[in-house]
Amino acid sequence: MGRKAAPVLALAGALLAACSNTPPPPVVPSSAATSTSAEPAASQIVVGIDDVVGGYNPHAIADSSTVTTALSQLLLPSVFRQSDDGKRELDKTLMTSAQVVSQMPFTVKYEIRPDASWSDGAPVATEDFIYLADAMRTQPGVIEPAGYRLISDIQPRDGGKGVEVTFSKPYPAWQTLFDNLLPQHLLKDAPGGWRGALATNFPAVAGPFAIKTIDTARGEVVLQRNDRYWEKPAAVDTLILRRSDPAGIATALRSGNDQFSLTRTDANGLQLLNELGPAVKLTTVPRPEAATVLLRPVSAALSDKQVRQGVAALLDRGKLIAAGAMGGPSAGLKADAQVIPPSGAGYAPTIPAGPPATPDLAKAESYFKAAGYTKDAGVWRKGTKTLSLVIASPGQEEPYASIAKELSDELVAGGVQVNTITPQPRDLFSSLLAMPVVNGQQQAGPDAGGNVGVDIAVVPQPVGGDPATALASTFGCAPDQATADKTKPVVPANSAGLCDENLQASIDSALTGTTPLADALKTLEPELWSANVVIPLFQEAETLAVGKGISGLTPGPPMQGPFGSAVNWTRGTN
Repeated sequence: MGRKAAPVLALAGALLAACSNTPPPPVVPSSAATSTSAEPAASQIVVGIDDVVGGYNPHAIADSSTVTTALSQLLLPSVFRQSDDGKRELDKTLMTSAQVVSQMPFTVKYEIRPDASWSDGAPVATEDFIYLADAMRTQPGVIEPAGYRLISDIQPRDGGKGVEVTFSKPYPAWQTLFDNLLPQHLLKDAPGGWRGALATNFPAVAGPFAIKTIDTARGEVVLQRNDRYWEKPAAVDTLILRRSDPAGIATALRSGNDQFSLTRTDANGLQLLNELGPAVKLTTVPRPEAATVLLRPVSAALSDKQVRQGVAALLDRGKLIAAGAMGGPSAGLKADAQVIPPSGAGYAPTIPAGPPATPDLAKAESYFKAAGYTKDAGVWRKGTKTLSLVIASPGQEEPYASIAKELSDELVAGGVQVNTITPQPRDLFSSLLAMPVVNGQQQAGPDAGGNVGVDIAVVPQPVGGDPATALASTFGCAPDQATADKTKPVVPANSAGLCDENLQASIDSALTGTTPLADALKTLEPELWSANVVIPLFQEAETLAVGKGISGLTPGPPMQGPFGSAVNWTRGTN
């Protein structure tokens, strides 16, 4: 059950410690004020953002947002963290060590600090590792699960403060695992299970800040210094994440009411920020997701590659990008490769000439005709059946709602009937895009819950982690899926519903390091474009605007943003 964190008195800390098997770190009382001096005013930093609406699970694609990224870095513990240059370093606020102790089988041993604990006094321990790994291996709609799927066993050591993780195959990117650990003891039996985890709040935290209030109606999250944090205390008392529109954020930065903002800006928003002049420094911060169109091969209509080719040839990718980027920083991050995002190391365009890079109506007609369709009164039909596709996007979230509208218009103009739906993000990723498939196809009509099969999804696709892991997570089969009995229902391994046995060996070899990623992509990128399943548009990006009254702030590690260094932020000059 969620709880709201509040400043904890020393007496309350003592009572809580008495009820806990592992007492939390002692609360250090503030120095008593003398009778002749007033209490110092609380220091606070205010951050302008687009929205604060949950959920807040950093491992769920459905919850991807600025506020989720911020809160996970401020409140949750991670084994490794990225430095500003992108290198992963052991987080010694949580860990004493993490190292590979065996190659056969591939095994990693983790040692957690004895004093690391959740805000309710429970220790950060092996159970938290197991809970996260199990969810990432089995739950749909999670971010880059391929590495977790290689885990074959997790054993506690040293009274739960040691964790020994065994893998079925070598995993060179093991340092990317176990970011943003979650409190297993509070979530394992919580109503809603994994799908409901962190839907509205955090039941416990283990970072330098704690939640005082989350007010979604008002659009404000108030965080305060976590007095139960065992490491370096935050330099400021309070952080406030506050929702506003572009004009409001510009006004707040100009007046100094906001110290900085991190927002998804369009052309008008950028103009407002630029008009603030040199007193406000602007930086583009790419996000770890790409706006993508998925032509799902588990759909009855799109299981035919020629139909997917026809649909791809109808798409005007330039207009889709313009509709989503709206002249903001994402417009400069056109995603012309399948695996590595535009801001990623080693990025190079791989998109071939012709569709889907550019529309070609003549090719679209030839593909549809080859698939057995004829155009009757401006609509494509096969016999008596109309080519009708369901397009889904996550609620009214941008940029996906705008892209889906433009996509719908383009397909209708090309003779394809369209039904556009906007399910809630968690419903989309946990149910609709996870509808079980039999013999490679999802159910044709509504299932028992009334869910309809999605033919095309306009969604974010994670791109921020290890590229080989992103490759396997986005395009690969689940373990043993390629050899499983296809007459039995199986949940797709990824949101696209893609599992190509001809590609799987190359994907696996890149994931396990048998083949260098660059070599694997030389073969895989042309095949993935040819499949016309995943059509990336652009990498999402935000604008960081830093105004008056804050020191110690940097843009942060690549695709992570500034919040990882918040413990060091102070009020003062830039």
